[in-house]
Amino acid sequence: MIFESPYDNVFGDLIEAFGVFAVILAVLALFTFAGFLLRGIGSAFDSRGETFDEMPLFLASLLAVLIVASLTLLWSAFIGGRDTLRFLILLIAAIAAFGWLFRWAGQRLTNNAPRFRDMPYGVSFGYVLAAVVLIWSVWFYFQPVVTEQGTPRASVVFFRWAIQGLLIAAVLGTGFKELGKRVGPGWSRKLFRTMPLTASFGILVIIAYAIVAIFAPLIAPYGQEQVLGAANVVPGGNPALGGNPEFPLGTDQIGRDILSRLIYGAQNTVGIAFATTLLAFFIGASLGFLAATLGGWLDQLVSRAVDVLMAIPSLIFALLLMTIASVWAPRLGIPLTVFMVVIIAVIDSTRVYRLARAVGLNIVVMDYIEAAKLRGEGLTYLIFKEILPNATAPLLAEFGLRFCFVFLTIAALSFLGVGIQPPLADWGTMVRDMAAFINFAPFAPQAAITPLLAAGAIALLTVAVNFVVDWMLHKSSGLKE
Repeated sequence: MIFESPYDNVFGDLIEAFGVFAVILAVLALFTFAGFLLRGIGSAFDSRGETFDEMPLFLASLLAVLIVASLTLLWSAFIGGRDTLRFLILLIAAIAAFGWLFRWAGQRLTNNAPRFRDMPYGVSFGYVLAAVVLIWSVWFYFQPVVTEQGTPRASVVFFRWAIQGLLIAAVLGTGFKELGKRVGPGWSRKLFRTMPLTASFGILVIIAYAIVAIFAPLIAPYGQEQVLGAANVVPGGNPALGGNPEFPLGTDQIGRDILSRLIYGAQNTVGIAFATTLLAFFIGASLGFLAATLGGWLDQLVSRAVDVLMAIPSLIFALLLMTIASVWAPRLGIPLTVFMVVIIAVIDSTRVYRLARAVGLNIVVMDYIEAAKLRGEGLTYLIFKEILPNATAPLLAEFGLRFCFVFLTIAALSFLGVGIQPPLADWGTMVRDMAAFINFAPFAPQAAITPLLAAGAIALLTVAVNFVVDWMLHKSSGLKE
C-alpha cells in the first residue's frame, strides 16, 4: 500500500461529534455547492454558454460527484497501489482505443462502406469486448485443472463444464432443427426453417423434460424413496474419487440415488407446476373475459380485489399462506401439495386476469362482436367463439412466462421447507438438502456438483421455456428479421 488516508473514519467521527442529521445536511450542502461550482466552471469555458447554463442543478451536482468518484478511482489505482483496479482501468481504456481503431480501420479498408460508416462507437466497442472475452475464454479453458501442489482448480473445472455444456446445447439445437426441417408435415418443416436456434433448443429441452416426467417410473433406475445404503457417493462413477459406477450421479446423505430423484423430480416439480399454471389460467382468464364483456359492478369488484392481491409480494404472501396451510392440512386430511397448488394458482391468476381483461377490452369493441350481439348470441358464444380465438397468441406467450414463475415459486417454497414435502423428490428440496456440498468445491469439484444438478435442472427448463416464449412473442408480433 503506497498511500494510506488518515481520514478512514472521517464520517464516523463527524457523526459522533455533530449527529446524523447534521452530517446529512452538510453532505447535501456540499452536494449542492459542487453542482453550482461545476456549472459555473462549465459556463466559463463553454463559448456558447448553453450546455451548462441550462443544466439543472441536480444534474450538475450528480455530474460533479461522478467526476470526483472517477478521480478517486484513478488515484486509488495509480497512486494508492490498487493493482486489480489499475488493471481493469487499463483494460477498459485499451478496449475503448481498439474499438475506435476497429471502426476507423474498417472505414478505410472498405472505402467507407455503410456497415462501418454508420456503425456507432458503442457497437465497435462491443465487437472488441466480445473478441477480448472470447480470447480470455479460450485461454482460461486450457489452463491446468490442478495446481503444482496437486490441488484442483475448481474455477477452471466448472468453467470447462459450462463451455462444454454450451457446445453440447448448440449441437443438439442445430441437430434438432435440421431434423425438423426434413421430417414431419409441411407446416412443421416450414416452422423449423424460420425458427431460431434458441427456440429449437428450447423445444427440444421441453420435449425431453416432458418425456422424463411422463415415463419417470420406467426411466429411473431406482425409486425416489428407496434408500440404497451407500451415502454421499460422489458423482462421476470413478471409485478413485469416491464414486460408484452403479450411481453415475452419486447419492445423497441417506443413500438415495440422485439420478432417480432428479427424474422423479421432473414428474413432481414440472407436473405440479403445469397443473398449477393451468388452474391459474382458468381462474384468471375466465374472470378477465367476464369482466371485459360484462363490465359494471363485476369488473369493479374483481379488479379491486386483484389490485389488493397484487399489492402484496407474491412469494411472501405464498410463504405466509403455506405456513398456515401446513397447520390445517393434517387436521383436514388434505395433502399440503393441494393447498400449494390452489394458493399459487390464485396468486398468479391475478396477473393472468390483468392480461385477459386488457386483451378482452380491446376485442369487445370490435365490429364483429357488435354483429354477434345483434344476432342475439349469448355470453358463452362471445367468449369462446369470438374473444378467446383472438386472444390466443398473447395468452400462449403469457402461459409460458407464468409457467416459469410458478415453477420457480414451487422450487423456492420447497427450498424453504413449505413446498413439496418428503419423501417426494423435488428439485428445490434437493438443492436445500445438498447445499452443504458446495463447501467441498475448492478440493473436490465432483462432490460440489451434487447440489448444482438440481439447480441446473431448474435453470435449464426456465431458460428453455423463455427461449420458446421469446420466439412466440416475436412471431405473433408480426416483426421480421
